[in-house]
Amino acid sequence: MALVGLIGGSGLDRWGEPLRSVTTNTPFGPPSGPVQVFAARGHELLFLPRHGPDHAIAPHRVNYRANIHALFEHGAGAVVAINAVGGVDPGLAPGAIVVPDQLIDYTWGREHSFRDGEAGPLDHVEFAAPFDDDWRTRLLAAGKSAGVALTDGGCLGVTQGPRLETAAEVRRLARDGCTLVGMTTMPEAALAREVGLPYACLAVVANLGAGLDAEPISLEAIHQVLDEAMDRVRRVLDALFAAL
Repeated sequence: MALVGLIGGSGLDRWGEPLRSVTTNTPFGPPSGPVQVFAARGHELLFLPRHGPDHAIAPHRVNYRANIHALFEHGAGAVVAINAVGGVDPGLAPGAIVVPDQLIDYTWGREHSFRDGEAGPLDHVEFAAPFDDDWRTRLLAAGKSAGVALTDGGCLGVTQGPRLETAAEVRRLARDGCTLVGMTTMPEAALAREVGLPYACLAVVANLGAGLDAEPISLEAIHQVLDEAMDRVRRVLDALFAAL
């Protein structure tokens, strides 16, 4: 069994040169790309780029069911997700890395369950704590070991995308208690829960939310932040694998 299924997000579409790549299909269609197998500190790591190898799949078009099913089918014991997000809390500046503990789902129309009475037998999974506490603790410990500052806790609001939010929407997110906003954690986290995979994420703040900065949001600036931050993410993950 592979210990970790790593889902790469914006800024982390590739992990390196895999030992092998497994092209697979699932009962829910093809995942975003081949499942890539790596050796990581003596463990087997499964890597899957959420938006595809060429980053061409929009957040609302990701086949989340196929992605989670593929990792589960190939032996992942847990899922660690990387997500590029916006900061709703002005104290979370671009470049901050957060290990969130809560989320609010604002998405719609996504295939969000294996257990909806059609894809599988109807069931209602418990989801009070959407991120696994044990794996959150492992990530925080890995950050400390790697000398990378991580923010412990936060509420991630998940919007539909692919457009960025309006300033009014960001104000609403703040009123709802969100400290972060992203587009890809749901239904990914809930699907992992349905198949029994512990799930945690590193949320990388790429920009302040709309209306929180005097300057308009720039995709060029976002990419610059992510390029730098992903080096720190890799250090955290390397420390995580070393400690397993």
